[in-house]
Amino acid sequence: MKQTASLQRGFAVIAAVFLLVTLAVLGAAMLTFSNTQQITSAQDVLGSRVYWAARAGLDWEIQQVAASSSCPAASSSFTLDSFNLEISCVASTFDEGDTVTIIRMTSVACTQSPCGSGVGKIGYLERSVSASIEP
Repeated sequence: MKQTASLQRGFAVIAAVFLLVTLAVLGAAMLTFSNTQQITSAQDVLGSRVYWAARAGLDWEIQQVAASSSCPAASSSFTLDSFNLEISCVASTFDEGDTVTIIRMTSVACTQSPCGSGVGKIGYLERSVSASIEP
């Protein structure tokens, strides 16, 4: 009987080490998952802010076109709330018995200047919105 007890001595230590290693791996996985969720959430909020900056630029351009019934002389580029905006306007004339002018406006907002220069970089976001009107 004494022989059997000495053979099983130390089994609890092996089980405890295995349990500690398993819990450490699970904790590390949960930490990585939590960090990924935080980064994804931050990128989502930033993407929404970039979209609304692009919308603000488009609204500004629509007001400029509505006031003059034509495209401004040059494309505009400026910064709005730490985002870079590039706004362009193109007027196209069509003759279908009547002469029709269509003005297409595009607003691009991004997180690095100039827009398009940060493609593929971590943290770079870009949103583009456009509208067409007939004055």
